[in-house]
Amino acid sequence: MTAAGGPGPAGARFADRIAVVTGGASGIGAAVCRRLASEGALVVVADVDEDGAAAVARDIGGEPVAVDVSRAVEVDALYDGVVARHGRVDVAVHNAGICPPEDGSVLELGLEAWRRVQDVNLAGVYLGCRAVLPYLLDAGRGSIVNMASTAALMGAATSQIAYTASKGGVLALTRELGVQFARSGVRVNAVSPGVVATPLTRGLFAEDAQESARRLVHVPMGRFAEPAEVAAAVAFLASDDASFVTAGNLVVDGGTTGAYVTPL
Repeated sequence: MTAAGGPGPAGARFADRIAVVTGGASGIGAAVCRRLASEGALVVVADVDEDGAAAVARDIGGEPVAVDVSRAVEVDALYDGVVARHGRVDVAVHNAGICPPEDGSVLELGLEAWRRVQDVNLAGVYLGCRAVLPYLLDAGRGSIVNMASTAALMGAATSQIAYTASKGGVLALTRELGVQFARSGVRVNAVSPGVVATPLTRGLFAEDAQESARRLVHVPMGRFAEPAEVAAAVAFLASDDASFVTAGNLVVDGGTTGAYVTPL
């Protein structure tokens, strides 16, 4: 285990493999980029934040690509470009997502904000899968990992209804594709993190200790996940170690979804 509580690299499981990570400029996405690169992958860091993607790519010896995952033409160009430059793609991690501050109760959320969240969080995953699958199917192998959330598995009184619905859609899409292509050599899985200590959530909860405590009381481990811990789960599903895992959902939540009463 690392000092931060996350598992260390497991070797060179991705040597000579090409991986694409959307939302790779920060948070979980950046941790996934670093983990895959540490195990030998050439990582394409795809993000709407060009400067952030470039910084992560420099750190890991990867390639930055600017992409808005809600735009089909840009997602198609992302994967077409990777294959044009490298001849193939082996791993696709669709991690890009948003949870804007206006996302709250269904009684208050406007239709424009609802659609924006669905466009990025759900349509972005759909577009990524649609763009990369033909290349993986032609190769007869490959792994897609889509980022869902425990919000898709549980209800919350602190509602973020658009985000919750979008992640539920990601899980349904992942199951469907995993089953549809199960005999092709291509695997499709999801990871569902609980609350993760990204810069975004750290800032939010640092400003509101009551909201932080309200969430932590439901986590048996008594802390939020570190991005590296989620990245380790992604790396497992993306690797050949998960060769008999498809249409699955790996929950990384410190025991939250399994708890009725948490430890004192």
